[in-house]
Amino acid sequence: MERRELRELLEAVATGEATPRDAEERLATAPFEDLGYAKPDLHRGMRQGVSEVVYGAGKSAEQIVGIVKALRGAGERRILVTRLDAQKAEAVRSGLDERDAAEFDYRELPQLALVGRPPEPDGVGYVAVCAAGTSDLYCAEEAAVTAEMLGSRVVRLYDVGVAGLHRLLAHVEEIQGASAIVAIAGMEGALASVVGGLAACPVVACPTSVGYGASLGGIAALLSMLNSCASGVSVVNIDNGFGAGYQAALIDHVGVRD
Repeated sequence: MERRELRELLEAVATGEATPRDAEERLATAPFEDLGYAKPDLHRGMRQGVSEVVYGAGKSAEQIVGIVKALRGAGERRILVTRLDAQKAEAVRSGLDERDAAEFDYRELPQLALVGRPPEPDGVGYVAVCAAGTSDLYCAEEAAVTAEMLGSRVVRLYDVGVAGLHRLLAHVEEIQGASAIVAIAGMEGALASVVGGLAACPVVACPTSVGYGASLGGIAALLSMLNSCASGVSVVNIDNGFGAGYQAALIDHVGVRD
């Protein structure tokens, strides 16, 4: 249940369209549902403004279906499932009821699925997702789609790494106009510092595991981003496009959601 839905429920009680017992029954089952293998958090949207996101890796298709059904049954209009390979995604789709299966949208590059359509953007501006190279797009798209599912308009700036600085400088206007930026890079991870030196908004840096041996699976980029000399740069974990997109969307909605 999201805050908006709670407000509508309370207003319905106030106007007599719903009884206090109706509200009590609705809220009594709201905190979570115990499925045995998982306890879907049905109150997260009310507490945080964003409903629970399902992490697909390590879960069976049947478990994901059960969690999605519980969340949808509690009134969640859109659900994001991350780290979901194509084979498991097809099994999830086939396990959903007809309505949810019709609204199941699998994105192969970032390996995530949407149940329900993204909302209309309602942030204060837009989130710019900057990816250093084509090899980083799996992570960039995870960030971009996450931000879109959280109600942000996203501007994608791809293949703008520092090896060809002119490609990035061609997008200075979009960078300086953003309300939040996600900077995604592997190798040495220098993109975050360059973007941080151009932007007036918070920059969420996300290192990827892309690179040769000494990149150490993204650790080199992570350390570079953590040591950025640009102010206003924060860093998420290696390959955590979801976390970067989520954080940027929250920044884009400061003052919007009550």
